[in-house]
Formats: sequence, C-alpha cells, structure tokens
Amino acid sequence: MRQPEAFIDLLKSLIRQPSVVGAEHSFFRVLQRELEERGAKVTWYEGLLVAQGTQPDSVMFSAHIDRHGLICTGPNEFQYAAFVAGRRSDLLGNSVSEKLMLKIVDRFKGVAVMAYEPWSGAYRGSGVITNAYVCEFRNNLIFEVDGLEHLVAGTPVAFSDRLTRNNNLLSAQLDNVLTAAHLVHLFGLGFQGTAFFTAEEESGSSWRYLLEWFRRFNGATDRLIVVDTSPYPDRENADKQKVVLRRRDENAQFHPQTTERLQGICEKLGISYSFKDEYIQQLNQQATNGERQSLGSTELGRIVAASNGFVQGTTLQIPTTGYHTMNESCTWESCVAFQHLLMSISGIK
Repeated sequence: MRQPEAFIDLLKSLIRQPSVVGAEHSFFRVLQRELEERGAKVTWYEGLLVAQGTQPDSVMFSAHIDRHGLICTGPNEFQYAAFVAGRRSDLLGNSVSEKLMLKIVDRFKGVAVMAYEPWSGAYRGSGVITNAYVCEFRNNLIFEVDGLEHLVAGTPVAFSDRLTRNNNLLSAQLDNVLTAAHLVHLFGLGFQGTAFFTAEEESGSSWRYLLEWFRRFNGATDRLIVVDTSPYPDRENADKQKVVLRRRDENAQFHPQTTERLQGICEKLGISYSFKDEYIQQLNQQATNGERQSLGSTELGRIVAASNGFVQGTTLQIPTTGYHTMNESCTWESCVAFQHLLMSISGIK
C-alpha cells in the first residue's frame, strides 16, 4: 500500500468522529478539511459532499459516510437512528419488520455511546446502553441509556468507536467509514477525478441526493463506481476474495461494460474477486428451508432504478465480517488490494 501509515492515521481519526445516519453534518465538516488539505475542491449540497480534482469527469467514485447510531426521541428514550431517518418508526403501517428488530435488539447491550451536536459535532455527554426492547404499542425498537438522561429529543447518539488491529485484521464499525477513508487518501496520492460522499444510505435515502446532483448538471453517466463494505458470515467465506464485485442487486442490473472493466483490472493485477450476487444465488439454491436471501439493496441499485438508467455504473466492495457491529472486520490485504484497484482505475502510477 502507498503511504500505509498515513492511511491508518486517517482511518483512526475518521472512526472517532461521529456520523449517525440523519446527523452527518459535523462529519462532512471533518471530511472537508481532510480533502482540502489534500488539494481537492469541495462543494456541499444537501446530503452530499462533492470533492473534485482537476479532471472531475475522468473517474467518479461514491461512498456513503453515515453509520448506525441512536437518536433521542424523548426523556431518556432512544431509537435506532436509521429507522427514524427512514420514516420507518411511525404508526402508519410501514414500520420495521419484527424479524429485523429482534435481530438488532440484543446487539448493542453494554455498548458505550456519546451524544453530540449534529452541526458542530460538539460533545454532549457519554453513556452506556443498558437495555433495548420492542415497544408493543408503537411496534418499534426502544433503547435505554445510562448517563444521557439530560438530552433533549433530536440529539444524535453515536456508538463510541475506535480502530483496532489484531492478527492482520482491522476492526471497528467500518461500514462505511473504511472506503470513505480510502477515497480521501486517494486524493493525497494524486487523484484528480470526482468523489461523492453521501448521507443517509443506511436509511435508504442517499441515492436521492446523488441523483439530484446529476440532474442538476444534466450529466448522465454509466461509469459511476460506488464503494462500500460487503458482509460475509465468517472469515472463511470473506477470505475467499480480496474484493467484491456485483452485476446487480435486488433493485437493478448494473452497467455490464463497467463491471467487466473492473473484473479485467482485477485479473490484470492478480487480485482475487467474486460476484456477491452469484454468491447469494448459490446460497439460495442450496437452502433447505426454502428461505430466500435478498440480493441486497445498494446505493447504486436504488439510483439506477429511480433514474431509469440515467445514472449507471457498478460497485466495488471490501469483504467484511461482523456486519453492523463495533467489531466489523476486514483484512489488511483487502485494504491493500482495494487501494491498488482505486489507483489503477484512476490512472495513478
């Protein structure tokens, strides 16, 4: 990897900055500073930060920067921020499925959290999650936190997080600060294209901000590359490839030529890869209980479907385990391969 110490320092710093879905403004401020220090021209839009070099149309990457956390919704009452930001915590029949809530309910008990002011990032206190339960009257997931009784409704609460390195693994709440850090670092290596940093992906809303940018400038594309992490159930499955590609997700088919281009670069560089949609389809064929896994819903798939192909491209992802926890992990080799790919796509020698 080029300048590995600088990348690790950047990743450590970004992980410590809160960026709860729906309350990402303070993180955008941090990104702006880091990007401008590396020579990028930075422009803010609603839900979107755009960083550009001297050849903005040469390559386009996109990474979402929101992470999971809580939002204060009443006196000593907290809800999962993604459900609130996605308008899925009301009484109108579109609330989150019971299966998903039960999957999350025990995941964060005992986790340390910190509250912050969403615009400036100013510290508002710390606490520990003591309990989580499904409210039968509101059909919603409620968290109780010790130490943040003073907060008013609307205050975001981030999971306290830091990067750890152990046995060649990088661990933290990596989705999706990991690939966002890669794009920032890429500017320090001489990147001159465009990088989009989007808000509210975890609530399914980021595509709207990105599509509005393309429509604002009437600029269709079929070369957008959306970068992210990709979850696997264990290290055995995650380590079968250094990077993950897709031909489609649950929402749409991706641009075949752009996908094939990435596949060709992987083969040229000797980087092992797999297609996530093929992996899921194989699991579904082997399933004995008849329960079908979704192909997943990505930022790219949503924008392709919503724009009727006005914006197209493909995805490039880093395989991880421990998805949506404080211990989501990837290998250092995957990070090295991912950077090598970004540099090759961007023409950086």
